[in-house]
Amino acid sequence: MHDIKIIAFDADDTLWVNEPYFQETEHKFCALLEDYLPHHTVSQELFKTEMNNLPLYGYGVKGFVLCMIETLTNITDNKADIKLVNKVISLGKELLNKPIELLDGVEDALKKLNGDYRLVMATKGDLLDQERKLLNSGLEKYFHHIEIMSNKKKGDYQKLIQHLDCNPKNFLMIGNSIKSDVIPVLELGGNAIHVPYHTTWAHEQITQKINDPKIIQVSNITEVLNYLK
Repeated sequence: MHDIKIIAFDADDTLWVNEPYFQETEHKFCALLEDYLPHHTVSQELFKTEMNNLPLYGYGVKGFVLCMIETLTNITDNKADIKLVNKVISLGKELLNKPIELLDGVEDALKKLNGDYRLVMATKGDLLDQERKLLNSGLEKYFHHIEIMSNKKKGDYQKLIQHLDCNPKNFLMIGNSIKSDVIPVLELGGNAIHVPYHTTWAHEQITQKINDPKIIQVSNITEVLNYLK
């Protein structure tokens, strides 16, 4: 870690709470359709719809709402009362207006790293929503650059690193997803620290065990200071 010059942070479930809000909304959506199918079946149908639409909608609340509406029409065979659709839209707006809850130690870590390193926020999701969350978080002042990415694959990180005019060995990514925040960066020759979160979206979960000595895992974001300061 002695060569690190740029540190990039994931946002959702790394800097602030995100997935629990989505899960809460999904539970409410499943409850709307309990007269048609059991909760777990509705949840499975919703996830299937999300995966089918991911190449079209990308990540974020708006795509999630569209997938809930599509799932609703599929399950009810297009016979659902329009009031149910309105309730789904209300769930989406409620999700967009959730308060920003910073995770423990986040601002303290950013304060201590700011100045010694160029700090970047690199996250995927809906542009407007992520910009709003960053503004409401009060963390914007710590970042040299903000990157809202459509995806987080090797090629996406390659573009980011080139844009930052950075050698991969001087780049560190910190995030809660092994799949999105760690593996693609290591494949480029960069560095990564995994900060697990207690709940993870099914799409971000990896079933196979990853045995890579280059993966550093910490239990709290403040522990990254042990490797950098």
